[in-house]
Formats: sequence, structure tokens, C-alpha cells
Amino acid sequence: MDIISTPALTCSKAHQKIYLEWFSCADADGDGRITGTDATKFFAMSKLSRSELKQVWAISDSKRQGFLGFKEFVIAMQIVTLAQAGHEITQDILSSVENLETVKPPVMEGLEVLLSKKKSSPKKAESILDVIPQPSSQLSAKWFNTKSTKKVPLSSVTSIVDGLKRLYLEKLKPLEVAYHFNDFGSPSLTNSDFDAKPMVMLLGQYSTGKTTFLKHLLKSSYPGAHIGPEPTTDRFVVVMSGPDDRSIPGNTIAVQADMPFSGLTTFGTAFLSKFECSQMPNSLLEHITFVDTPGVLSGEKQRTQRSYNFTGVTSWFAAKCDLILLLFDPHKLDISDEFKRVIGSLRGHDDKIRVVLNKADQVDTQQLMRVYGALMWSLGKVLNTPEVMRVYIGSFNDKPINEAAIGPIGKELFEMEQDDLLSDLKDIPKKACDRRINEFVKRARCAKIHAYIISHLKKEMPAMMGKAKTQQRLIDNLADEFAKVAREHHLPAGDFPSVEHFKEVLAGFNIDKFDKLKPKLTQAVDDMLGYDIPELLKSFKNPYE
Repeated sequence: MDIISTPALTCSKAHQKIYLEWFSCADADGDGRITGTDATKFFAMSKLSRSELKQVWAISDSKRQGFLGFKEFVIAMQIVTLAQAGHEITQDILSSVENLETVKPPVMEGLEVLLSKKKSSPKKAESILDVIPQPSSQLSAKWFNTKSTKKVPLSSVTSIVDGLKRLYLEKLKPLEVAYHFNDFGSPSLTNSDFDAKPMVMLLGQYSTGKTTFLKHLLKSSYPGAHIGPEPTTDRFVVVMSGPDDRSIPGNTIAVQADMPFSGLTTFGTAFLSKFECSQMPNSLLEHITFVDTPGVLSGEKQRTQRSYNFTGVTSWFAAKCDLILLLFDPHKLDISDEFKRVIGSLRGHDDKIRVVLNKADQVDTQQLMRVYGALMWSLGKVLNTPEVMRVYIGSFNDKPINEAAIGPIGKELFEMEQDDLLSDLKDIPKKACDRRINEFVKRARCAKIHAYIISHLKKEMPAMMGKAKTQQRLIDNLADEFAKVAREHHLPAGDFPSVEHFKEVLAGFNIDKFDKLKPKLTQAVDDMLGYDIPELLKSFKNPYE
């Protein structure tokens, strides 16, 4: 089963030249993107019905970004051709064609007249290839680098992600800066954070098969991978797409502006020496980036202190990732103190967590049933939730399933479970835009609550005498202060940050230097959540709905 089913750009050079000319004609703004407004005018020349064009757009804009790049445009045109020939428009319409290069461009009524009017130079058409897949990322990068206070023009926004960038710069970032949210929470977002590919992080004790699982998905080892029964992966490794096989040291990757890892510099050189990026050409990595982690320690090993904040790094990656896989094997079900702290650091990201019981064919069916029960009992104690978390059972490696141990029924179960997990992974690129909106809204709510907390603490400080004593009292009774803020502003207690972490950071600040509450900043964030984001999603939904 292929994990990613997004069709590749497959057309002959002659057809590609035609599509480049058409794309240039349809792209009204000349930014390398065809928005819904552009599409409704151009696609109407195909004479397909509105319901058919609705399906064409839905399949082409599979990531729901609200625009079509050149690759998606070609896919849309090929679907239109097949629809004109009488084929039913389905999700797998292109995969049913043996050779997509033989699919001719569709009949577009009136296009020749439009092309003759639009005298686009060959240079402009050729330049489209240089702006795939993020055609206006250079434009939006200027928004983050400029020191000007001018607002980002609405005309520059041609996708949902562009809209989120604009809202962040204009409405959310001023609130974060005013109340030092970046010192207490995650660092300020950069252009690369918005444009990054979706990420999947693998967590688990050593020798639970994390690197082997990754090798199984990629169908090859990544540069620098080590597999063995002892703790072999001693560093955080980001595995991503690249032109050739190579490893990049952590200090280098953390300072690259086009990579979303600049925030890791806060963990210091001790961590960056244990961090690296492995690049390799791989079709799966064109859609997803993986994070392979060191094995979580247990027994006497966990008493040896790491040279960096392992739990903090894990929490940082958890906030960036779209999916977190916790790997166990039947012989390592105990959750060590360090693993418990790591799972605790994933608080707030429960919707991303999936549990994988790997190497499950090493025990027979009866033992597997007991192992599964023991795992659920262990997880229930750590996660402190009444709901049962989804657990995938399988053996994710290149070896055949050990049918002698689990029997034919067990083999069938394993195959079904593996298909379910792979389907989860396959949906990640399609849901990446939705996930980005979800994380953005979550961040905005956290920043707003943080502003209320900071301004409340400032208000509690005396005007003249006893400032040091009052500050210490506020820090010691921080849980009570949180409760006061929750009651005053009618905020859910579950959205508040960790008291212990907040205390630790707050101790390094002078509360008296904080700003008082600025209603304009909090109102701007409320307006963004209540009106701007819904309007943004409405603007870039399927234009035929």
C-alpha cells in the first residue's frame, strides 16, 4: 500500500508547454497561484457542470490550501479531459489511467481568443516552474523581515496560510511581544514555521523499533541511521527530503532561515551537538518530515543526567508535529520515570498521539492479549484520562510476519492494523492546512490567557513598598492567582499553562516591569478568532460550493 497517493506531475513536454501557457493566462495576479476566483473564470470554458467542477477542485486542492499551484493545475486539467471523455470523477480517477502522458489537454471553449489578447512573454511562462511549490513564499518572507509598521495588503493574501501569516503579524504577534509570551511559551513564529511540511515524531524506549519503523516506511535507511538492540540513536534526527544523501549538523540547521528549527537554539550547544538533519531523495519525504528521537531511558540508565533538557526538546517538537507515535514492544511495557515525564510534556497535544505496539509477532496470540491489557493499564496510569487511546498492533519491519506465533487470524489482524496506521499517515498532508489552523487558534488562546495572567500579576503589585515580598507571595501562590484570573475572565482552567513551568520562568522576571492590560490587543485577538479566521476559511473554500 502506498502511503502517499497524491498524483505526481506526469505529462509530456509538449503538453507541459501548453499547460504553462494556460497557467500563466489563468493566474490573474501572476504570483504562481490560481485562486478560486481565477479558477471559476478559467474552468468555466471546459463547459463541465458546477457539481463536476466542484469535484475537480476538491481532488486537485487535496491539501485544502485554497489555491492551485502548477502541479495541481495540471492534475485539474487532466481530470477535466477525462470528465469530458465521459469518465466518472472520483478520487482515484487519475490512477485508473495507465499512462497519464497520453492524456491530451481538454477542450477549453474561447481560450484561443483569451490567449491572443494576453500577450504573455515566454520568460514569464518559464518562471512559473521556479515558484513551485511555494510560489509566494519569498513575498511573505518579506512580511517577517520588514521593520515597517505598514499592514500587509489583502491583495498579497492568496491562500489560507498567507492569511494566517498576515493575522499573526498584525494581531497576534503584538500581544505576544507586549506580554513576553515567547519567554514563557514557544518562540515567535517565522515564515518557515508556516511553510514547513507536516512532521511526524517517533518516541519510545530504546530498541522498540523506531528507526526500523522509519526504514520500513521510507523503504531504505536514512543517512546516519544505526539499528541495534542497544541504544543506538543517540540524537534527535530530522529526516527530510533533499537532492542527495547527506547529514547536516544541528548548529548549521538551526540557523538556516528556510528551516523551522531556529527555536531550538534556546536549548543551547549541548543539545545542538545531539541534533542533526538527514536529507535524502524520497517520494514520501516530499510530503512528510520525520523526527527520529533517542531511546527514552529506563532503569539505572535514567539516573544519568542528559546534557540537555530532553523533556523540553520533546515538548518543543510536539508543538510543531502533526502526529506523535509512541512505540512500545511486548518486552518493554514498563513506563520509566523519564518516559512518564516525556508523555507528561505532551499535554495539550493528545489529539496527535497514536500508540504503536511494535514487534507484536514475537509473542503468541494468548500472550499478545495479556500484553495489550498490560499496556492499556500502564498508559491509563500515565495519561490520567478515562478514554482509551488508539493502539495499533503490528510488526513494522521488512521481515515477513511471524505467522507461526500469531496464526492466520493474527496475521489478518496485523495487516488490518498496519493499513489503518498507514491510512493515518496518508491523511497527514491532506490535513496539514487544517492542522495548521488548529495550532494557530490554540496558540492564540494560550497567548490571550498569558496576557491576562501577566496583567493580573502586575495589578497585584504594590505602588511603592514591599515589591519583593509581594512578588514572592504571588509566585508561591500562583495556582490561586490562576484561579482568580479564570474566574474574572471566565476562562477554562484546562487552557492555563503548567504552574510549575510558569513559576520557574517567572522567577527570572521583575513583575513590576510588566505591562498593564491593553484591551485593544486582547480585543484584536478576539476579533481574529471570532471573525477574521472564519472569513479567511470562507474566502478560500471550494469555489463551487
